[in-house]
Amino acid sequence: MNWVLIFIGGGLGSLLRYLIGIISFKFWPNPFPLGTLITNFLACLLLGLIVFGLTDKMNQYDWIKPLLLIGFCGGFSTFSTFSFETVQLINSGNIALAGLNILLSLFTGIAIIFFLSTTVK
Repeated sequence: MNWVLIFIGGGLGSLLRYLIGIISFKFWPNPFPLGTLITNFLACLLLGLIVFGLTDKMNQYDWIKPLLLIGFCGGFSTFSTFSFETVQLINSGNIALAGLNILLSLFTGIAIIFFLSTTVK
């Protein structure tokens, strides 16, 4: 049964990631991959809120981890797209934007999880 929950969560997460990418490009048509950055920030926020805020619920309800953590967050966030878009920036000569993307993605994502680990209980 877990594979069904992972499948559903992953599909919903992937679909939402796709929609955020389209919407962000419509509002900011720029070579910087804003949609992926926003998606990965939101995925870190959601994962941290679930892990640190719903610990008791995760122990009570077996469906939370496969549906939300593994499925939804796994389908919603994407390291491969982040990596690909960063290489595209480098190959197109946008070295500064590539560096900014790396710094913002890594440090802000880690900061979100760290902040939630110390504040949400």
